[in-house]
Amino acid sequence: MRITLTMPLAAAAALLAVPVARGGDPPKKTPELVQKGKASFEVNCASCHGPAGAGDGAAAAALDPKPRNLATAPLKGGAKPAQIFDTLGKGIPGTAMIAFTHLPEVERWALAYHVAGLRDGAKAGKKK
Repeated sequence: MRITLTMPLAAAAALLAVPVARGGDPPKKTPELVQKGKASFEVNCASCHGPAGAGDGAAAAALDPKPRNLATAPLKGGAKPAQIFDTLGKGIPGTAMIAFTHLPEVERWALAYHVAGLRDGAKAGKKK
């Protein structure tokens, strides 16, 4: 007796080709969540992007291309929190920016809100 697995394998392959969707809706932006993002940024991002996101972290000099200035430069994937969240999940090929899928989803949202806040702060400083 021969068992054919063609259909189940094709279905499995089709499922693998579908982009991974994020969980539910983004968590509500709260001061506590933004603070969590700031703390995570200090641990996971500041070594390259610098404490204020200016791209001047301690590791920046050794990187090519240099880390992006998150506060003022255009962001490859977009600057809205959902776009920043997506970049955190995918990384940026050809750069040292890895995918941060090892971080829980809520922490990536916290980082996204924090980075968006860095940009808002830079815009507010220019208007003064």
